[in-house]
Amino acid sequence: MSDDGTDGRGPGGRDTGGGVLFLGDSITAGGDWGQWLPDERTINLGVDGDTTDGVLARLDEVVQAAPEVIVLLIGTNDFGHHRASAEHVVRNVESALVALRRALPGVRLLLVSILPRQAEYTQKIEQANRHLRQFVATCHAQYLDVWPALADGDHLDERFTDDGLHLDEDGYRAYVAELVPALERVRELPPMSRPISLADLRDAQDR
Repeated sequence: MSDDGTDGRGPGGRDTGGGVLFLGDSITAGGDWGQWLPDERTINLGVDGDTTDGVLARLDEVVQAAPEVIVLLIGTNDFGHHRASAEHVVRNVESALVALRRALPGVRLLLVSILPRQAEYTQKIEQANRHLRQFVATCHAQYLDVWPALADGDHLDERFTDDGLHLDEDGYRAYVAELVPALERVRELPPMSRPISLADLRDAQDR
């Protein structure tokens, strides 16, 4: 469903494609992207409580939407609810990026760092973010590190949250201030010039 109240389809139910698709969990689902990005056609595919496994299971829906840009923010619930390892999160996010790049060669991919939350999760989040930052170039994607804008030391700044995890109005305002210039940068990337190869993936894993 698009944030403008439409389902993003043209006459006869044909998908019109284009726009900015937001993929993730409740932090994405709770965003009023159409209001905050009024010049964009936005599609919100955030699902409350979602994990990296859930995103992998929903990729067909993303591909069908055929967006111009995909903004992916996922992983915190893997740590919170499912006690997953950083390696599990990294592997799934990398798999999602590779699958999206193969299915949508011309799409602009923007991976957002897993947001800060309560301090007990910081070590795993930082480990995952470090590996993902190194991997994104393999998929001709860009990485948006929002940790400096949202963190207070080793946790989500109390000015931006009511529960230590979800963003409040001020938190979303700080996030969007980082997101807007990142969307401008990701559109400046030239299109993918060749398919991703197994050699690319092995090189990225060896780094």
